[in-house]
Amino acid sequence: MIILGLTGSIGMGKSTTAQMFRDEGVPVHDSDETVHRLYAGKAVPLIDAAFPGTVVDGVVDRTRLAAAVINNPPELKRLEAIIHPLVRAESENFLDTHRKAKTPVAVLDIPLLFETHGEDRVNRIVVVSASPDIQRERVLSRPNMTEDKFASILAKQLPDGEKRRRADYVIDTGAGLEPARAAVQAVLKDIREASLPGASR
Repeated sequence: MIILGLTGSIGMGKSTTAQMFRDEGVPVHDSDETVHRLYAGKAVPLIDAAFPGTVVDGVVDRTRLAAAVINNPPELKRLEAIIHPLVRAESENFLDTHRKAKTPVAVLDIPLLFETHGEDRVNRIVVVSASPDIQRERVLSRPNMTEDKFASILAKQLPDGEKRRRADYVIDTGAGLEPARAAVQAVLKDIREASLPGASR
């Protein structure tokens, strides 16, 4: 099974691209969606103990949790030490299921793949990208987003140019949906051809 790591900075179109892989019949494990589930399940007692007052009606209140860790690196590290192993375990279960099913290609959608040194977990890396102007426009149109918050998020992420340099494939989402979809199809075609007997890479 070929494991594709899908990543990209905020506002680059990663979620839309992940759906395009699903549309092509490729299973995708979404780290963000997993975190949402954990915040309503397994992670609740752990976060409640570590960050009192952040759980409301049995679910982690993301706004309260963000306030507890934002601009506080030690607290953020404490949160990551709780969440990252849980997400990792869920993604390993996902991969095990698809290995047993002999699924040819699976995607791990990991927003901070490079930042968390996840390169060794995947066979190829797909980076989604767009121009800085498009990225800014997309991000600042989100609810409750500010210039300061955007700058703070970018500061924690590897620069887009460096991500592109390290990628096996780059999908430019700035030209519209259909060119991005064609790029996804081209990535899958390349991977499938490279997997054929006698193919060299």
